[in-house]
Amino acid sequence: MPIYIVIMSTASLHQVKFNYQQAFLRNLGWFTPDEQQLLSTKTIALPGLGGVGGHHLHNFLRMGFQNFHLSDFDVFDIQNFNRQLGASCETIGKEKVDVFCQLANSINPQCNIKTFREGVTKNNMDDFLTGVDVVVDTLDLYAMNIRIALYDLAHKKGIPVVTAGPFGMGTSIIAFNPQGMSFSEYFQLSEENFSTEENIVRFLAGITPGIFKAKKSYFVYPEGFDIKNKVLPSLNIGCDAAAAALGTAVIKILLQRGPLLWAPRGYSVDFYNNSSHIFYRPFGNRNPWQKLKMHFIRKKIFN
Repeated sequence: MPIYIVIMSTASLHQVKFNYQQAFLRNLGWFTPDEQQLLSTKTIALPGLGGVGGHHLHNFLRMGFQNFHLSDFDVFDIQNFNRQLGASCETIGKEKVDVFCQLANSINPQCNIKTFREGVTKNNMDDFLTGVDVVVDTLDLYAMNIRIALYDLAHKKGIPVVTAGPFGMGTSIIAFNPQGMSFSEYFQLSEENFSTEENIVRFLAGITPGIFKAKKSYFVYPEGFDIKNKVLPSLNIGCDAAAAALGTAVIKILLQRGPLLWAPRGYSVDFYNNSSHIFYRPFGNRNPWQKLKMHFIRKKIFN
């Protein structure tokens, strides 16, 4: 049955008929009609709607995805303006979940969204993952304990996890096959044995092969980088790059086509340095080179 959207304007009040096939007709060519229909049935979980989460959601909506599990306990503030899709003068103080539900329904009123306004917790993460086809890593860098528990559970449930970090003017991406190396195995993370700072060191070592090269080549204001005190620079360019890279990986996973790099392989791009790099880290952070890299990051950031 067609869905009618009521559009308010100063001039008139009229109705626009929404038609899924027409709305996403221009995707065809890159997708077949059957593939587009398949994407409309898949469910994506986004455990956060901050720096990259909103970009990912918007990207998925434009590709024709319409089933989501969305989680965030935060509201928009002016500090979000430089990078967070959805942040504006009109949305300051509004819950991010509400803003993005409104955005989703304005693009596709057939969207089916399950919300978790308290954020993802150990009490609700099983429900958060129920019926999900892919989990997208959109958690804050410092939310390491929930990140570990959630992605370990996803691995046990046979759900792929994809992470892409916005680093400078580029991104770095890794996908985790539920039949292969898990998120925690690759990064060598532990909720019980390591501090949040140590888990951050391991996460950065595993996903950012070029972060310090980028920092050295075009980082111009040192006061903007202090991970220990939760001061991190970010650019909308990096968020856009992460959304593009991650969205492509999700498409290849769900349509089961195209060359896909699973962990311990991944790739990074840096548009400022005109560089791209496919990396392979056997054994993840257990690799001797990675141990040396973690030592360097500890010394550089937390000592």
